[in-house]
Amino acid sequence: MSTTQTIERPDVTTDETTDDDTPKFFHYVKKNKIAESAVMGTHVVALCGEVFPVTKSAKPGSPVCPECKKVYDGLRKGD
Repeated sequence: MSTTQTIERPDVTTDETTDDDTPKFFHYVKKNKIAESAVMGTHVVALCGEVFPVTKSAKPGSPVCPECKKVYDGLRKGD
């Protein structure tokens, strides 16, 4: 008889939250997916590849994910 061992992996996110539950970084996502995610709870995919539901709205001056910014800046140059 063989046994199967289950190895649990903790959920890991690159978005560590601060003490007041504000994300450390805000990500660039497709505009048309933001409202759907906020209302329906669906997940969005950021330019950096991070997948998450939208729960907070960025305010001007909010810290931006460096990877998202790099991809976004690269897209803008191609216009």
